[in-house]
Amino acid sequence: MWQQLLPLSRQSEVTLQGQLRRAIARAVLNRQLAPGAALLSSRRLAEMLKVGRNTVTSAYQLLVDDGYLIAHSRTGFSVNPEALKNGAEAFNFDSSSFGGRPDWDKRISSTTSHLSHVVKPANWRSYRFPFVYGQFDPTLLPMAAWREASQMALRSPSVQDWAGDWVDLDDPLLVEQIQQRILPRRGIWTSPDRILVTIGAQQAMYLLSAVLFTRATTVAVEQPGYPDIRNICSLFGARVAGIPVDEHGLRPMRRLRHCNYVFVSPSHQNPATVTMPLGRRIELLQMAAQHDFVIIEDDYDSELTFLGDATPALKALDRDGRVIYVGSLSKTLAPGLRLGFLVADPELIVELRAMRRLVIRHPPTNNQRTAAFFIALGHYNTLISRLVRAYRERAEVVTQSLRTHLPEAVFQPPSGGSAMWVRVPDGISIRQAAAKAAEQGLLFDSGHVFFDQDDPPDVFFRLAYSSIQLDAIEPGIRLLAEVVRSQL
Repeated sequence: MWQQLLPLSRQSEVTLQGQLRRAIARAVLNRQLAPGAALLSSRRLAEMLKVGRNTVTSAYQLLVDDGYLIAHSRTGFSVNPEALKNGAEAFNFDSSSFGGRPDWDKRISSTTSHLSHVVKPANWRSYRFPFVYGQFDPTLLPMAAWREASQMALRSPSVQDWAGDWVDLDDPLLVEQIQQRILPRRGIWTSPDRILVTIGAQQAMYLLSAVLFTRATTVAVEQPGYPDIRNICSLFGARVAGIPVDEHGLRPMRRLRHCNYVFVSPSHQNPATVTMPLGRRIELLQMAAQHDFVIIEDDYDSELTFLGDATPALKALDRDGRVIYVGSLSKTLAPGLRLGFLVADPELIVELRAMRRLVIRHPPTNNQRTAAFFIALGHYNTLISRLVRAYRERAEVVTQSLRTHLPEAVFQPPSGGSAMWVRVPDGISIRQAAAKAAEQGLLFDSGHVFFDQDDPPDVFFRLAYSSIQLDAIEPGIRLLAEVVRSQL
């Protein structure tokens, strides 16, 4: 590595010492040598570069004088953290001699950074009132239970099992737990060859799009709906048809007849949080069979119901293989875990697995094994019960606080899940309110990003209660009401 980082030429007019000084300085300025990084001893570097030790020692000392390195009495030399502040001018280094940087604007063939999506500040925990969706409350995660599962996964026999390259396979223990413990809770009984583990539900959507969608494909999506579903569809050239959502979820409209695929989140629609009743689920399945389209079911938050047993998943009612089921473990356990799964016919799973291999081979097997033990030990069921109790209590406080402090708001009290969808009267700009609220330590999602139209409505917002503490909800909504009314 050091020979490539510090190339020397004996045909150069510059001395070996001068070349070495320039090479080290360039590596520091380009952050190839990180601030504080230790350099090899002068003896070791001299041996590797096949130069005299005095050449290295002299170069090191001059770089100390120039501010690039720090000399330590016993441990040698390290990169000076202040070196980057000196800039390239201090070394009189001219990078133009190499011909300049590539023009990435011309080289990049696919741009996605401009696509609209839900933005969360990285430091959201530092806000006083984080009504942030898709995050979790660490006080609800059973750390002792997760530690137990982790320790089991780190025992020698288990490590020998998961530490190798599985190429395109999944951990059979996790597949078994998904098959026998997770899916039956949703009324789904299936075989292991119909299950694929993914890095979260979003990778499942990406893989499906990569394998199934072309420019001739029309995909129905919910309106309002999850923006990254639209983004993924557009990435593969598919046409997107926005289908309105009412108080019962996606409406089974005539427009669905002309679609190849229908994306739907029937359990707790994102973002409207409504639940599709059984009758409409059956109607949607009948339309799929009659008009030959396939349903992609995102069953997010399905187990977090406050009203007893949840409505069976669309996949549980499917008899013709017309439903592709997408589930998530990471949103229940911890978002950073990034574990999801797909349930589909074996022919499709084979192609999805092959596509996944080209991208990441397989999800990290240590995480798969730890999650498998966590489920097998019964901790997953306990966590679901714990989350339901906590979220139900928080949802009740959110509901009551909105009715007290913002009675003009229109919303449907949640029957489960981790968020609420709220509408305010016309004349109020939620985008402006959200920006002003953030300045005062209050975070929530403006609703405009969920609409796929040129002039989206600016009167909706989403309040999530999965990550905010119970005693912060009422004062947070009191501040929210003040900010919203200031827009009138």
